[in-house]
Amino acid sequence: MDNLAQLRALGLFEAKVPRYTSYPPANKFSNDVQAQGFSDWIAAIRPGSPVSLYLHVPFCRRLCWFCACRTQGVNSDDPVLAYVATLKQEIAQVGALLPEGVEVARLHWGGGTPTLLGPEATTDLANAVRQHFTMSDDAEFSVEIDPNEIDEARLDALAAAGMTRASIGVQDFDPEIQKTIGRIQSYEITRDAVEGLRARGVHSLNADILFGLPHQTREKIADSVQKLLSLNPDRVALYGYAHVPWMAKRQQLIPTDALPTPQERLDLFETAARLFSWDGYTQIGIDHFARAGDSLAQAARTGHLRRNFQGYTDDTCEVLIGLGASSISRFPQGFAQNAPATMTYQKAVRAGQLATGRGHVFKGEDRLRARLIEALMCDFRIDSHEILGADLTTPEHLETLYASAAAAFPEMVHHDASCFEILPPGRPLARLIARAFDAYEMQASSHSSAI
Repeated sequence: MDNLAQLRALGLFEAKVPRYTSYPPANKFSNDVQAQGFSDWIAAIRPGSPVSLYLHVPFCRRLCWFCACRTQGVNSDDPVLAYVATLKQEIAQVGALLPEGVEVARLHWGGGTPTLLGPEATTDLANAVRQHFTMSDDAEFSVEIDPNEIDEARLDALAAAGMTRASIGVQDFDPEIQKTIGRIQSYEITRDAVEGLRARGVHSLNADILFGLPHQTREKIADSVQKLLSLNPDRVALYGYAHVPWMAKRQQLIPTDALPTPQERLDLFETAARLFSWDGYTQIGIDHFARAGDSLAQAARTGHLRRNFQGYTDDTCEVLIGLGASSISRFPQGFAQNAPATMTYQKAVRAGQLATGRGHVFKGEDRLRARLIEALMCDFRIDSHEILGADLTTPEHLETLYASAAAAFPEMVHHDASCFEILPPGRPLARLIARAFDAYEMQASSHSSAI
């Protein structure tokens, strides 16, 4: 990249900024949303409208050291089965609150490790969802798959439950890197999981791979990408490893001196991105890649790309209902999050209560700034006609916001009355430029590197 000096001067290699999978970011949530607020928002869903449903399974057989997700290790199935029983109770509670005719268009199981569930628990949970929620005829059902924690019986159960898309975590195939991050997962195990999924008719495959890992070099990430490409995923998320040991204590096991520098991180990303591009993938937003025929690529082409807690999505449902400990729901009115601690969550649900513990009520310019930031993160471009057509602000105020952001990033953006656009040389700065539209006070220690 020939504009490194400009990127450095504008703070790319030093800044720590939100990933903007929501606005405001989840660390800005407060206690102003409780169970009654969640219940009221559920009741206000338009009858007959489609919604998305997310189920969180916060358990893993082993805790990968690199992971900053809220999850806990288990040595037996007892706590997992007890949790599933509670989750089924919450499914029944929330399903009973839904207005008439509401259908689930998207169902996603995440974690943790959802494939930790045995075949019977998998079937039981899937049946509970279908008993208490109406699934649309063309509903997409996706599950996060750990190749180390899957077998023929569990694959059969997921396929029988109607899974249509699988998301496989790869991280990196290099043995030294895997040992350093506490995630041993061979290429062969991953390949076998992919083949097992496709043999059962699950042809839509996502894969996650990380850059910025300890001991990672240009050669190592190229080798891992080539191995991943041999599996022919439909879409790939190329996430930057976020080293936040002050937030995720297990990351203290990762040697800081083995991490690449911010400039090396950029080189690792660009190395992987070139390989995906050469293999026919289209870059989606800041860190996703998709085959031309994949629905994510189609959404990007047609202006329907969106951003949520899983990254980029073609899901345009205005309501996302999150169930399980720490799950976050999104409504037109704001965000609601369940109690993060598993025991606190289970205590509330078992008492017949909703487990909502915090959230955020949209106020002031939240909706305006949320859409401005999402548009930049998805399309690198804000369409003024869309913003003004939605009656989110006035032309004068929009121009003021544009001018302020443009002044902070000379030569990296273009704006006029019709749009605000991040130019190609400035796209590595997308999160930094998006921050220029963020009205909330930001603490750098709460966020990850801008690259």
